[in-house]
Amino acid sequence: MVIRKLKIILEMIKFEHTVFALPFAFMGTILGSLIINDRFPLWTDWIWIIVAMFGARSAAMSLNRLIDEKIDRHNPRTADRAIPAGLVSKVEVLVFIVASFALLIVAAFQLNPLAVVFLPLAVFLLVFYSYTKRFTWACHIVLGLTIGFAPLGGWIAVTGEITWVVIVLYFAVAFWLAGFDTVYATQDADYDRERGLYSIPSRFGVAKALIIARGFHVVSFCLFLALFFMTTVLGWFYLVGVIIAGGMMIYQHALVSKDDLSRVMFAFFPMNGTLSVVMFLFTLGDIFL
Repeated sequence: MVIRKLKIILEMIKFEHTVFALPFAFMGTILGSLIINDRFPLWTDWIWIIVAMFGARSAAMSLNRLIDEKIDRHNPRTADRAIPAGLVSKVEVLVFIVASFALLIVAAFQLNPLAVVFLPLAVFLLVFYSYTKRFTWACHIVLGLTIGFAPLGGWIAVTGEITWVVIVLYFAVAFWLAGFDTVYATQDADYDRERGLYSIPSRFGVAKALIIARGFHVVSFCLFLALFFMTTVLGWFYLVGVIIAGGMMIYQHALVSKDDLSRVMFAFFPMNGTLSVVMFLFTLGDIFL
């Protein structure tokens, strides 16, 4: 019974979408350790960073589903999600959220004092994001700033300090996420507008939202490119990865238009999940080369 409920909850929060943020957490971990510590991360660092990422994302997505239960119930696209469909209770999801936050807190205390200092801010953003669609169309940017904690957290976990390199990486990931979340939100533009919910598509229309999303991705690409010039750790192989990622962003936007949103889901998950893995692998490959 417990295993079945846990499986439903993991399906509800799209556990496989962890691939969006986890590679960037690893990227921040490796870069921080090499640039600041002049060594590869310890195996214990990897373990606690993975635990922290699992706890943070599981708590955030479960909270989002719990907080948005009424919204999801009335939206034909999301009415079959686990909570509105009655597959799991709110109490069961709440228990899972508490357990997930507990994992995040334990992991932070196993890493270093700065990770603990940033913990309240990370938790605040994880909770706060789910409410932003109720009062600001900038909710996609808030989500980006929240997911940006993946590489920032990985960096802090192994260094205990912050430099301009990780700040640039943080905003590169934040604008990348804000861009594809804006594209994803085009599916609900009409519904959000009717319900008084806020998003870039519901506020500016689908056509302008797609243009704004492209702008976010241009900024993201430029910031990833800037990392190449900011550190001697990254070389030509990383640069190739950035160019490939930029091409993937262009292709993603070529898949959707204001008149055809049928391929939004393909542009959302396969493309962006692959992009994050590409960035990590080319970063790792560059270091080994």
